[in-house]
This record gives sequence, structure tokens and C-alpha cells, in this order.
Amino acid sequence: MSISFPRLGIDFALERVAFCVFGFPIYWYGIIIALGFAMGICLASIAAKKLGEDKDIVLDIALICGPVSVVFARLYYCIFKWEDYAHNPLSVFDIRSGGIAIYGAIIGAVIAAFVFCKVKKKNTLKIFDIGAVGLITGQMIGRWGNFVNQEAFGSNTTLPWGMTGTRIREYLANLKAEGYSVLPDQTVHPTFLYESIWALATLVLLFFIIYKCYRYNGQVFFAYTSLYGLGRFWIEGLRTDSLMLGSVRISQLIAFLCFVLFAILYFVCLKKQNCDK
Repeated sequence: MSISFPRLGIDFALERVAFCVFGFPIYWYGIIIALGFAMGICLASIAAKKLGEDKDIVLDIALICGPVSVVFARLYYCIFKWEDYAHNPLSVFDIRSGGIAIYGAIIGAVIAAFVFCKVKKKNTLKIFDIGAVGLITGQMIGRWGNFVNQEAFGSNTTLPWGMTGTRIREYLANLKAEGYSVLPDQTVHPTFLYESIWALATLVLLFFIIYKCYRYNGQVFFAYTSLYGLGRFWIEGLRTDSLMLGSVRISQLIAFLCFVLFAILYFVCLKKQNCDK
């Protein structure tokens, strides 16, 4: 398959399958997700040490939250795309065919981490602060899996960094046949890149909070959820493959609510902390 950024003069071929093991295909998407998972554990361990927690707890939580996140990511996607699975409900379990959603993964991770903290009698918000570093790292790296798969891109654009590719053109052609106003032969927004860059900026800010201005448990998690929500709200509005609830982009709605709610929590708790001193 070809992927190109025509106005930048970048054009290359990239297959989804990286290699095979005993005839079993190993996809670049899976490799990139695994890399994001590993890097998330590493950076979360650094955050844990700075916040006074045993870094080994990060691996314990990751081993629990990882599988739960995958299940929730799949369920979230399938619920809002049920028309694609209603004729064959068992296809919900065929995750290799594609179809997961990051907000489902985050919800699953939060639930699993909450239960872990209650069982182990750990400070929930502090653990969430540590987990936020791991989550945003995984999102930053994991979005490049969308690049390899030529998915999660945006609408047509004439910006210099607009991209196109074999699967992108095919997808847009199908949308056009369904009556959508898209141009298959024009470039699109590389929204995977936008989100990866936004995640990197958020990660830098989270570490700044941890090292320079950490005031209360939950501060990093509140900042992460609000900042990611702000970026995702804008980026989701550019995409052509949003999960819909009627006429509403469900992930955009959730992103907006997260931005507002957790921004309020961040500053209310910060003000309370300053008043208590």
C-alpha cells in the first residue's frame, strides 16, 4: 500500500504486516501498540518514583489494566457500531478485524485501577496521577498504528502536510458513494499526527506538574483528562470515521465534558490546597 504527503514530496510503500511467525501475521499496529504500552510503563515508573510510590506497582497495575482496557475499547466501539455486528454478534470477539476506541480503553483502565487501589488500599488519586503518564504515553505512540493502517484520518485539506494513500482513497470513495461530500483524490488531515503531537505536549506538561508544581493527589490526572479532552474535541471534529450517537459525535461530546469537568476540578482543588496552607 502507498502512503504519501504529496506537497512535502514524501511517498513510500508500507504494508500492514510486519512479518510472519509460523505463518501467523504480526501486524505493525500490534507492534506499535506494544511499544506504547512498554514506554508507558517506563515513564509511569519514573512518575511513581517522583511521587513516592514503589515503581513496581506500575507493572502490577499495567498487567491488570491492559487486558481490561482492550476489552472495554472493543465494547465501546461495538456498542456505537452495533449495526455492523448485529447480524453476527460473535464477530464482536474478532478484534483482529479492527475496531477499538481509545475512550473505551481509558474507561476500562480507570475502572480496573480503581478496583486495584481499593483492594490494595492505595491512594486512588495518586495512582491515577501515575497512570495518567502511562496512558498519554501509550496514546502518543499508539496513534502511529493508525498511520500504518491508514485510518483515523480527517477530512479533505489543502494544507502542506495533507496525506493520502491507497486505503484512504478507497475509504473516501465509499463515503462519496454513500452521498458524503468528500474528494477521494485529495489529501486529508493526518489527525493521527495531530493527536500524537498533542499527547506529547500534554506529557511534557504532566511531567512539569510532577517535578515543579505538584500540590495535591489527582492534580496530574485532572490535568491529563482535561487537556486530552480539549485536544480530542478539536481533532474529532476533523475526522470522517467518528462513532455517532444520532447526529452527535460521541467521542467529541465526551471530550468536551471531560475538558470542562476536569478543568473545574483541577482549579477548584488547587484553590482549596492554596487556601489550606
